[in-house]
Amino acid sequence: LQREEERDVEVNWEDQERINQFSRLNTRLDRLEDDYKAQKTEKEYLDDLAMEIELLDEDKPVPYKIGDAFVMLSLESAQERVEKEKESIDARVEELDRKIQEVSAQMDKLKETLYAKFGQAINLEKN
Repeated sequence: LQREEERDVEVNWEDQERINQFSRLNTRLDRLEDDYKAQKTEKEYLDDLAMEIELLDEDKPVPYKIGDAFVMLSLESAQERVEKEKESIDARVEELDRKIQEVSAQMDKLKETLYAKFGQAINLEKN
């Protein structure tokens, strides 16, 4: 029974294009997922920072990192900047999630097509 499942199937040009497209999508998905994780981590850091800033004295300036330098800002100004950064990251996370869903849907369609033709002779799953 296994021999029948692993039968030799000719790979034509269209099949090879589908396999290549799946590989490109898989690479893109990996990059999107890595970026998604990095943005989520950055969001957690900003949430922690927002809590720490709330504990500071309102009269003292807050050192706030912009690029490679620290700038002294008022507490209110620092809180506004953190909120804007959080909103920006939230938008980026939503965009990445949408892209991940799109790429996954395209990969699922290709998987269905390729498994229908090649069966067990092709492995499209991540290790």
